[in-house]
Amino acid sequence: MGMIIMAEHTRALRRGAGYALLGTALVQLSAAAVLVAVDAVRKRRHPPSGYFPRIAPEVVHAHESALSVYTDGDELYDAMLRDIRGARDSIFFETYIWKGDEVGERFKTELTTAARRGVDVYVIYDTFANLVVPRSFKTFDPALQVLEFGMINGRSPFSPRTYARDHRKLLVVDERIGYVGGYNIGKLYADSWRDTHLRIEGPAAWELTNAFVDFWNYYKHADHPELPDRGARKWDARIRAALNLPNRLLFPVRGLYIEGIERAISRIAITQGYFIPDEEIMASLLRAVKRGVEVRVLIPEISNHVVADWVSRGDYARLLRGGVRIFLFQHAMVHAKTATIDGRWTTIGTTNIDRLSLTGNFEINVEIYDEGFASAMEEVFASDLTNSRELTLEEWAARPWYQRVVERLVHPLAFFL
Repeated sequence: MGMIIMAEHTRALRRGAGYALLGTALVQLSAAAVLVAVDAVRKRRHPPSGYFPRIAPEVVHAHESALSVYTDGDELYDAMLRDIRGARDSIFFETYIWKGDEVGERFKTELTTAARRGVDVYVIYDTFANLVVPRSFKTFDPALQVLEFGMINGRSPFSPRTYARDHRKLLVVDERIGYVGGYNIGKLYADSWRDTHLRIEGPAAWELTNAFVDFWNYYKHADHPELPDRGARKWDARIRAALNLPNRLLFPVRGLYIEGIERAISRIAITQGYFIPDEEIMASLLRAVKRGVEVRVLIPEISNHVVADWVSRGDYARLLRGGVRIFLFQHAMVHAKTATIDGRWTTIGTTNIDRLSLTGNFEINVEIYDEGFASAMEEVFASDLTNSRELTLEEWAARPWYQRVVERLVHPLAFFL
């Protein structure tokens, strides 16, 4: 009889724990839903101005390649379209979001024109990210080889790898010119968001060629041609790409950041659209401050994802108490994914410092070890600071109690972001 009573008691406890977990999840999701609704009203009443300083791209020669950084979407798109028009042999184009607006149409037209004149044009775009794009826009000329990366891409419905998104943004022309960075394709990103993209001309463009070729050959359909894997013509480890590949359980970009932070001697400058560091990255940043490194993190004061904003705020107190300086970008969404350390090392790419990017999606970051290029990137960071305000520990400690409650409620959602 006693054992029966104990068993019933155990089952009751389990049911109670299950109800408690369910209740907590419902409260968290409800809080997130309220934040989204309030943010939608705010965006209608106070749309972003789109004003922010821009720096004209300058060419930096590093290790036999010419590198240019773009911080203005119109200038970037003009350069990309100009290179597409100049293509002779091949174009590899890959994007996460491809809007069906005037900017998207320009890219579609130029890619089609190139294919019709005999250039081999290969296109990859993510299905999920473009669900709201009209189906008519996603109908392409047969001259293009197009791979629509599906919402489900794996054998096991229980594996998160099956649902990984292709978050990369790449353009490679004739395997000698390459672009990579945070810019998606669309008018919004051209004139209202502050982002960063890298143009590479020279041997280092192979890094982007190789990334596209491997992805295409792995996920191509039976009617798609296979792309040749030629290997690097020249290999210089001072410019190389790190590829997050969920299909192979490879996530080197996270290690790239941790290694760079751990090596830092004097200064770290990080720009992120969504900054939700995991425990290891957080600890690395705090250890860097303790050994005398100046750590500055630039993020949007208000991003396009309100839930990510509130989840991120759950870490502010720990960062600020540990000496990390946080700067909040004003009047626009900063979407860049960059870091520069000690005026020597830089990374630019598609990877956010959050769980989805670091251990979930297909991503690519280029790391560059070159003082001249790092200097150029530090100028970009300094320019962005003129459009930012520093968040102090005193200001953060004085925030209202209800904000603290919301932060605690939604912070566990970091696992899904």
